[in-house]
Amino acid sequence: MKFSDMLKNKKKNQKPEVMNENNEVKPEIEQELEQVSEILSHQGDGGDSDNRPASDVQDQPSEEEKLKAELAEANNKYLRLYAEFDNYKRRTNKERIDLLQTAGKDVLVSLLPVVDDFDRALKSMETATDVSAVKEGIVLVQNKLKSILTQKGLKEMESVGTVFDADIHEAITNIPAPSDDLKGKVIDEVEKGYYLNDKVIRFAKVVVGA
Repeated sequence: MKFSDMLKNKKKNQKPEVMNENNEVKPEIEQELEQVSEILSHQGDGGDSDNRPASDVQDQPSEEEKLKAELAEANNKYLRLYAEFDNYKRRTNKERIDLLQTAGKDVLVSLLPVVDDFDRALKSMETATDVSAVKEGIVLVQNKLKSILTQKGLKEMESVGTVFDADIHEAITNIPAPSDDLKGKVIDEVEKGYYLNDKVIRFAKVVVGA
């Protein structure tokens, strides 16, 4: 019998006496109370519970496990970044070495025709009898060489007659100036200086008037 049915039956009938004449709980009342207690206990066992099963709680990672997972992920990211940077460094070093090794390639290729002209001039000098013709050929080769170097940014430094400048001149010696207006100026040039794209690449070695 269900608990609700029992309540309905009790409402229909008169209120039963719980105690007998010996002031003891009647057996039938005690039996009903036991049935009610059993029904209530079953309802408590079968009802919904907010508590999750122990297995579900055990399946969730602990805070320590979460921290370990985050640390492992951070280490993996660091290793990937380090590997990428190492590859980038190796690639740039290789490109720099290749650039240094081939930096003068264009200049050397442009100078090869001049080398060919010198070879031909030397060969012609073996049987040449006209010195003026040989001299003229050498001058042409020299002009060709200077023209190519000028195209590459090379420029001769004009020093004779200019005021001595320690930034572009290297004084070999001082000699008495022939005139007062040449004092402190370059009188002679022992070795010519050069610019490369307006930057000094060789100082002119000069004689300065004192």
